[in-house]
Amino acid sequence: MEKLNFVKNGVCRLPPGFRFQPTDEELVFQYLKCKIFSCQLPASIIPEINVCKYDPWDLPGNCYQQERYFFSSKETKYRNGNRMNRTTNSGYWKATGSDKKISPSTITCDGIAGIRKTLVFYEGKSPNGSRTDWIMHEYRLVSIETTASNSSQNYVNEIGDWVLCRIFMKKRSIEIDDNTATMLKKKNRVMNVQGTHPRFFDFMRVYKSTPGPIHFSNSITSSSCSSSSDILEISSSDHEETIGYADY
Repeated sequence: MEKLNFVKNGVCRLPPGFRFQPTDEELVFQYLKCKIFSCQLPASIIPEINVCKYDPWDLPGNCYQQERYFFSSKETKYRNGNRMNRTTNSGYWKATGSDKKISPSTITCDGIAGIRKTLVFYEGKSPNGSRTDWIMHEYRLVSIETTASNSSQNYVNEIGDWVLCRIFMKKRSIEIDDNTATMLKKKNRVMNVQGTHPRFFDFMRVYKSTPGPIHFSNSITSSSCSSSSDILEISSSDHEETIGYADY
């Protein structure tokens, strides 16, 4: 059977309509275990990359719309130590919470289990970095031994030189970005609609605030209250003057 290869130039390329959504158990025992023991993978779909040489937003793939999976080699922080180096160009990955044990669903596990460690990315230098919404699940393969006294399982040591990383953003931050974009679109739509409404011009306000012949005629009428004949003459002339202003 020909091996399926979906990795091109370090990026996972799936056909339209396909999604890669494995469970923790599948990641550990179907992919990571096969990678460490050089067995054939179900599909070549997880690229190899040193995760800590890149900031999370610079890793290959669409970082804002999907989870990304990588095989990453274990790079120790110190030459004589076992602590991994998790420092990037702009920040560092910091572990949070407790590790989760991943056991196979079958009864026999061959003395092997998986460990999932959760890490959060911080921008800046440790320990004063700023927490971000980038999350990484780091999967490791470990050997276990069962004690005869209480049948409890203890981790002995880690197996292999590879870890499997799943990197994603919190859904809360993505939803906030989507809601912000939606609100901006609605606001722009309302502003555009308001811009198309007809504008009414208040001629009466302008007419009252602008001095005209009527104000002049009223002053003449108020000043000529001494005789009725003068009022009639002024009123008639005022009428003619008003008509002439309207015609003009």
